[in-house]
Amino acid sequence: MLFNIDKCKEIMHFGRSNGNLTYCMNGSRLDEVTEEKDLGVWISNDLKVSQQCVQACSKANRLLGVLNRTIKCKDENTLICFYKSLVRPHLEFCTAAWSPHYTKDKQLIEKVQRRFT
Repeated sequence: MLFNIDKCKEIMHFGRSNGNLTYCMNGSRLDEVTEEKDLGVWISNDLKVSQQCVQACSKANRLLGVLNRTIKCKDENTLICFYKSLVRPHLEFCTAAWSPHYTKDKQLIEKVQRRFT
């Protein structure tokens, strides 16, 4: 199999007993990372998804701010429609893969929801 060297830039080591070896491809050393975004989900080398929660809540909060600044008619049905179509998808994207199970991550997501209500 041929690899595109320009796209193979980074490696991530998983596990505590990993040897943390350095890898080279065609003479160029591959950099080591502790967090990486793959298919829209942030993952770290300790398999915690806190970064994903932070990023999702950050996007959702920005969208709530945009909605608050731009929507003139703030009746309940309109706001719920905008929330369900623009904000909630960021909070629920790929939750089967990164399901938040730490209390701090759950509280972060609930904070966004409380801000809307």
